[in-house]
Amino acid sequence: MYQAPRRRRSPWPFALFGIFGVVVLLAVGISLTVPQEPRIAIPDGVPPARGTEVPPIDFAGPGRTAGLLGEWAQPQADALDIPVVALEAYGHAAAVLAATRPECGLAWTTLAGIGSVESRHGRHGGATLAPDGTATPEIRGVPLDGSPGLAEIRDTDGGRLDGDSLLDRAMGPMQFIPETWERWGVDANGDGVADPDNIDDAALSAGRYLCDRGGDLNSAEGWTRALMAYNRSGEYMTLVRDRAAAYGVGVRP
Repeated sequence: MYQAPRRRRSPWPFALFGIFGVVVLLAVGISLTVPQEPRIAIPDGVPPARGTEVPPIDFAGPGRTAGLLGEWAQPQADALDIPVVALEAYGHAAAVLAATRPECGLAWTTLAGIGSVESRHGRHGGATLAPDGTATPEIRGVPLDGSPGLAEIRDTDGGRLDGDSLLDRAMGPMQFIPETWERWGVDANGDGVADPDNIDDAALSAGRYLCDRGGDLNSAEGWTRALMAYNRSGEYMTLVRDRAAAYGVGVRP
């Protein structure tokens, strides 16, 4: 039987492997000796941190006054993974309520936590926010038919708002049901229409509801009461708290 001559193995692979090993050991050694930047600690108490202070604006002016917060929102939008338009809406709602309901103490971070959980800040299902704050396509929840984990809510608006004439569905970036929107919905972007699919309108409406239900949101009791009224789930409240707390210290959840 023919045998091919045995080839002499080159020493290069071993030499290269040895060099690679030295490099890895050096890298590990450096990482152990060079101080690492500490991770930002995210508090786990309630209420969550308030985040960067919202500057005063003239929200009584014409048009979409949330846009006046552009210089405040833009520098932090990417770091928080919140669209600028959505961040403007949360800050705007907090500013309006600070002037009209100062005893409430609602921070924009709480609204951002809710918006993140409910719709990824108006991006659920591939939706996008227009410059006026309107989410397209419309964001609609599943029919509230009493299935596991869902309340059963028969139609309350004839399908006029949510497009369902049999059962109610949650609507828009902040996921209002029609009956609640009919009572709390307000126009916040200056177009004269209270639209649950507009994040300016939805954020301010959510803020009004939270203030009414919670009272003093600077207190742990008031904040907890407000969130439980928004969604009667301890797991939901914790998730909102965690995301709001991350925004409060300037990082994405």
